[in-house]
Amino acid sequence: MTNFVRRTVTGAFIVIFILGGLWLHPVSFFIVVAVMLAGTQHEYYLMVRGTGVRPQMVTGIISGFILYVTSTLIAVGWLPIKGFLVLIPVVVTVMTVELFRKEEKPFDSLAHTLFSILYTAVPLSMFPFAAFNHTGIGPLIQMEGIEFSPGILTGFFLLLWANDTGAYLVGSALGRHPLFERISPRKSWEGFVGGLVLTLIVAQLLPGWFGVTGTAGWMIIAFIVSVAGTLGDLLESMLKRSLGLKDSGTVMPGHGGFLDRFDSVVVAFPLVYLYLTLAG
Repeated sequence: MTNFVRRTVTGAFIVIFILGGLWLHPVSFFIVVAVMLAGTQHEYYLMVRGTGVRPQMVTGIISGFILYVTSTLIAVGWLPIKGFLVLIPVVVTVMTVELFRKEEKPFDSLAHTLFSILYTAVPLSMFPFAAFNHTGIGPLIQMEGIEFSPGILTGFFLLLWANDTGAYLVGSALGRHPLFERISPRKSWEGFVGGLVLTLIVAQLLPGWFGVTGTAGWMIIAFIVSVAGTLGDLLESMLKRSLGLKDSGTVMPGHGGFLDRFDSVVVAFPLVYLYLTLAG
């Protein structure tokens, strides 16, 4: 099986898993995002362990999950905003655990444990706020008493995949000028422009499908996705290069690991959500 076919088959499975989970039911939405969160954190900790630093994998993943659950309960309206105060004892617990681990470089361990939460758990914990208590396209299976719409996130992922597809196809065919050769030699300015153009084209179709905002709003979101998504990709490439790795994992044939697949999400979505919040 060629790499292109492998990437295509795996990509199709990812699309079905993500869009199906987001759109099916609020519970499937919760599960899909939880899998993304656990997968990205787990890979990050495994990558760092290759350098000899041993972050708190179990404690870190549990802390990220507590943040995600808390965000979901607040987004649904079952918990007041003060619920985020639970994170204070969570962080203190992580620091206390480090005191008893007797690691050679405890602050390196602690820094990586907490950075994983900031890098992946915080951005993904914003997802519930973009879906619960929003009107628009509803889930395939309704949940009584819950107002839920996956419109923002569905549109976001479609734009993200359009950007990846455009960048890959144009970059492979026409790429001549490196975008950031020191970090990612294979990325080109031609690929970046190709991804941006295709993302802007797809954005013009979204207002009629998902609403949420008008054509101009989706075009702005497309621009944010293309630029910030590329930045997220470069940041993860910088992480892998600093650790001497080619891929973050092998769980997705042709695509690498969770971080390889969702590196754009953790940078682009917070900025998209910020724009939508400020734009009203």
